[in-house]
Amino acid sequence: MTRLIVLLLAVLLALPAAADQKSAWQALREGKAFLLLRHTTAPGTGDPEGFRLGDCSTQRNLSDRGRQEARRWGKLLVRRKVEQPRLYTSSWCRAQDTALEMGLGAVETLPALDSFFSDPDSQEAQMVEMRKAIEKVPKDRPVIMVSHQVNIKALTGVSPRNGEGLIIALPLGEPAKVLARIRQP
Repeated sequence: MTRLIVLLLAVLLALPAAADQKSAWQALREGKAFLLLRHTTAPGTGDPEGFRLGDCSTQRNLSDRGRQEARRWGKLLVRRKVEQPRLYTSSWCRAQDTALEMGLGAVETLPALDSFFSDPDSQEAQMVEMRKAIEKVPKDRPVIMVSHQVNIKALTGVSPRNGEGLIIALPLGEPAKVLARIRQP
């Protein structure tokens, strides 16, 4: 009997979260929110000494696992009827590869999504640029942005895991309002 009560309570407590996620996905489809995704698994932290943007051989890149995770994101977005999204990424190869592996269409680089991990003093300026870019992006289709942990945490206060996404309300508030936190599929 106790087990049944515990199970019933768990189900009842999960209902609001499921309803909230459903409305968050709807807001994403309607352009009232956007998905901000941390790139999928790329082993390590930061980038090697002397890395160069535009030269993937000098950067920390997606593992095979990270590529599979990105493909699962693409399948999840299709199942959730997120159709013909606008895909934006930072200039880092691991972010671009995450978006490309989703298989959902053209990917555009948006430097406002670039990591400031190696230059923490640039955080404030980077966040101003990121907020401006988010507000300027056309919302006629769902918007998906792939960035980095430091950027996402600075914008939302949430420190996502590799391949974790946040559906964020538009227009942006201060701080940004997270409608749903989506685990890596």
